[in-house]
Amino acid sequence: MDESAKISAAKRLAIIRGHLNKVIDMVSDDAYCPDVIHQSQAIQAALKNVDEIILHGHLHHCVLKDIHEKGSKKEKLINEILDVFSKQT
Repeated sequence: MDESAKISAAKRLAIIRGHLNKVIDMVSDDAYCPDVIHQSQAIQAALKNVDEIILHGHLHHCVLKDIHEKGSKKEKLINEILDVFSKQT
């Protein structure tokens, strides 16, 4: 992964960690359930955003480099990307 994607993902994950800690506190404090769910959904959306940053970095930094190398295993690279998408829910 390139450095800018790594820095961006790390920053966002640190923010998500803070939000997750808040949700844990909300559950412990018996916060109103719909409020907990809204916060949980926000965390899930933020995690999807991190996934996109990491995938973008991977495609541009790793896959493009590897696909142009002589003797690259293009089919393996394609299957690896398809596998990532097939695990999304």
